[in-house]
Amino acid sequence: MREALKEAGKAAQEDEVPVGAVVVHKGKIIARGHNQVEALKDPTAHAEMIALTSAANYLGNKWLLGSSIYVTIEPCSMCAGALVLSRIKSLVYGADDPKIGACGSVTNIVINKRLNHRILVKKGVLKEECSSLIKDFFKKKRLK
Repeated sequence: MREALKEAGKAAQEDEVPVGAVVVHKGKIIARGHNQVEALKDPTAHAEMIALTSAANYLGNKWLLGSSIYVTIEPCSMCAGALVLSRIKSLVYGADDPKIGACGSVTNIVINKRLNHRILVKKGVLKEECSSLIKDFFKKKRLK
């Protein structure tokens, strides 16, 4: 999660919402991502999406079987859906997202029994650090 926080810091430096993600496979970080929505003018350029694409390219496979993703904030419905489609094994995230979180806060896509894949979820890892990063970012935005 510390590496995901580093990625979130990169996003903040680029004036992006500070969310970071890393994908781990067989104990090794194989992909990293941070939000690039503003830079790319792309609503799908979330940290998770960028990390998933990079991991799939690294493995040469659309399925990330046996991999885990670490994200600083609870994924939205788009990202949670992509996690299910990637067949990633587990998701570890820091802060809950009470507005658009799709892993238990607003809805729960990643353990929906009607879908063909479910993901192991661990939440609250470095929760305070992850939460503070987001809150501080938006506090500064509101002051401008």
